[in-house]
Amino acid sequence: QVQLVESGGGLVQAGGSLRLSCAASGSIFSINDMGWYRQAPGKQRELVATITSGGSTNYADSVKGRFTISRDNDKNTVYLQMNSLKPEDTAVYYCNVRGKFAGSWGDYWGQGTQVTVSS
Repeated sequence: QVQLVESGGGLVQAGGSLRLSCAASGSIFSINDMGWYRQAPGKQRELVATITSGGSTNYADSVKGRFTISRDNDKNTVYLQMNSLKPEDTAVYYCNVRGKFAGSWGDYWGQGTQVTVSS
């Protein structure tokens, strides 16, 4: 069993910043990819950013230059630094980890954290 605990969401004005954290714990053998996804009301969940175990990153075009994903492998934690936030960034943000857990490969999702950007 793997648990993901997210934190850092909240309400911020446009142009402001937030930092999300997601810590994984439990039966973890190795974590390959870690990432953040978001889902706005009435829309499908979409990729925000991912990072491999080697540190390679991938970003959605809509957040490039504003968001930075990073990870601490010793703490099994992934971060998302969000700067220059816009109202269209408002969504529930979910972290995702992929790797080997309790002897088998798979992925897990966090419970989600709300980010609201006011104009």
